[in-house]
Amino acid sequence: MKRIALLRERQTPAASTGTHCPASGMWAPADSPDEAHAFFEGQVFPSFHGTPTVWHRRAASQD
Repeated sequence: MKRIALLRERQTPAASTGTHCPASGMWAPADSPDEAHAFFEGQVFPSFHGTPTVWHRRAASQD
């Protein structure tokens, strides 16, 4: 149960280029929400097509 509680606390709906991924999963850039990419917890979010962007976590039902 402790692990589940920690996962809820770490869930962040969005993060920007250059920051660390708060939770593994599918993330989509703000400019192209239909183009999801897999990131693992701790990876640094890259730019998208050479431009800094905000990455949004996709819901499990969208994966």
